[in-house]
Amino acid sequence: MSFMPDLTISEVARQVGLQASAIRYYEKIGLLPRAPRMSGQRRYDTTALYRLAIIQRARQLGFTLPEIRQLFFGFRDVTRPSERWRTLSQRKLEELDDLMDGIKAVRGVLKQLMTKCRCDTLDQCGKGIFQSMNRDVVARPVPASHRNRKKYPTRFPT
Repeated sequence: MSFMPDLTISEVARQVGLQASAIRYYEKIGLLPRAPRMSGQRRYDTTALYRLAIIQRARQLGFTLPEIRQLFFGFRDVTRPSERWRTLSQRKLEELDDLMDGIKAVRGVLKQLMTKCRCDTLDQCGKGIFQSMNRDVVARPVPASHRNRKKYPTRFPT
């Protein structure tokens, strides 16, 4: 007895809470297997729902499409899902730690801005920021792992 896929793309979209265009896109980039056609319409079985549930959860957790591709295809076939999630989650946690450090730095700058800015004009403000940027570059070389954090000065000009 063979099983025929019987869910249309609109039924799948409704069940998983996605637009049909997103499902077509996931199919196009290979995250979702190509659906068989009946009378020209895509037809899905329940495994498509499960695959889309994984994709949605991963997206909610901040994983990029290339990272999700790695979850599905970037490991040997014998690698258990738990090990795949653990590997990718460790990387994502490190990325989040870096983001939190950056957020803390920005919060500090904003707090300084609120309390220490005594500029009378925006030009004066810009001059102080420009000078502090040049001082920061010369005075403190930025380690490679922290380069993206230098977008914001660590102190506000007074």
